[in-house]
Amino acid sequence: MEELVPDKKQLIDLLEVKMPFGKYKGRFIIDLPEFYLVWFRQKGFPKGKLGELLGLAYEIKLNGLEGMVKAIKR
Repeated sequence: MEELVPDKKQLIDLLEVKMPFGKYKGRFIIDLPEFYLVWFRQKGFPKGKLGELLGLAYEIKLNGLEGMVKAIKR
């Protein structure tokens, strides 16, 4: 399994990029519910930057690191 090592830009993007479609359209990626990210994980993340951010948000929430990421914004 490939190790996920986010760069600073990706972490900032989690806080600034909004979901472009679906039930949670307009929510920041880091604010998406964990069950929604789990669903994407099971179905397959979209290709490109959005998929990378969703995968990163999934890993962060899975490991209980959401608070650390949100602290970056402060």
